[in-house]
Amino acid sequence: MKVIVLGGGVIGVTTAYFLTEAGHEVTVYDRQPGPALETSFANAGEVSPGYASPWAGPGIPVKAIKWLLMKYGPLVVRPAFDPNMWTWLLKMLRNCTAERYALNKSRMVPLAEYSRDTLKALREATGITYDERTKGTLQLFRKQKQLDGTGGDVEVLKKYGVPYEILDRDGCVAAEPALAAVRDKFVGGLRLPGDETGDCKMFTDKLAELCVARGVTFEYGSTIRRIVRNRNRLTNVLTDSGWKTADAFVMAMGSYSAQFMRTLGRPIPVYPVKGYSITVPITNAEAAPVSTVMDETYKVAITRLGDRIRVGGTAEISGYDLRLHESRRRTLEHSVGDLFPGGGDLKAASFWCGLRPMTPDGPPLVGLSEVANLYLNTGHGTLGWTMACGSAKVLADIMSNRVPEVNARDLSPERYLKPI
Repeated sequence: MKVIVLGGGVIGVTTAYFLTEAGHEVTVYDRQPGPALETSFANAGEVSPGYASPWAGPGIPVKAIKWLLMKYGPLVVRPAFDPNMWTWLLKMLRNCTAERYALNKSRMVPLAEYSRDTLKALREATGITYDERTKGTLQLFRKQKQLDGTGGDVEVLKKYGVPYEILDRDGCVAAEPALAAVRDKFVGGLRLPGDETGDCKMFTDKLAELCVARGVTFEYGSTIRRIVRNRNRLTNVLTDSGWKTADAFVMAMGSYSAQFMRTLGRPIPVYPVKGYSITVPITNAEAAPVSTVMDETYKVAITRLGDRIRVGGTAEISGYDLRLHESRRRTLEHSVGDLFPGGGDLKAASFWCGLRPMTPDGPPLVGLSEVANLYLNTGHGTLGWTMACGSAKVLADIMSNRVPEVNARDLSPERYLKPI
């Protein structure tokens, strides 16, 4: 089958890889001059199935007010006259119940675990390297209340057989020795030894090269100008290089998928939530993290990527605005400087932002859309890198009439065709 993949980030490129492995003829279109130059470019670097959780949960509305008032708060809302923003927020609020949280998390964890295992198999099969580390991740709690509140998440980890460790201060220092210098700043942590880290951009670049070697065509610098639907099928798309046609199409354009689906009269509940990162050159390896440390108070992930520290986090709801706000940089600098002083040169750090494609309930949209030959692979939120390989394999199985190895109905866009 001839397939056009719209989008060349980590989701689009992994989709292309597994589709070509399944025997399909694949072409990828992206407006950037190369792969992974938007949302996949400088994310936090975590492959963390243990932290696969919906943002919508019990108590979140109250916590959101607190976060908005914090000096280095993890949340920013810039209100706009955008009906899509408010509709998305209302749908998210409807998911902030214990029942919905449990259901949505139960849909996310199996996919995330499967995706990590699929990534491992791909790594073993191809020899691909991307500054990866398999040293687990550590969620660090500055307050006893945070540590005491992990019971619900631990029960879910137990349910799905995800290994975990509840650590005191000494245990945290054993996992991340550089924290010994600031042991008075935290009380304990939750460590997930099965989680991984790695450079998403580096991975996507190298996987794209492997795709080309397997016959995939990449059309970079090719903006999608128009998508044409005849009755209930896509017939062709207009790119900068002309009209293109295929038997099937995959929408993997992150937050921009929602804009194109609206032009087709088939809106999807995906909205951009901007995240920021800084990439800090390491100046003292012994004072830098070993793997990933999640600063629970500021919702910031601090990750070792080779000779760099990637610090990612914050959630800014401001539509498709890609302006860099210095206040967000200060939040990231505060977290890493507080926990790993002397580990890197903050003055030499690069500053970046990207738009996370978020669904109101948490799980991504993976599967056939309401258009007969248009498939979706979008809405992964903060977990695009974590879920990329698994989502791509699931979609390739669906498009190849094979039974996926995880429950694809949990990810299907059909769940939004009826009120929740």
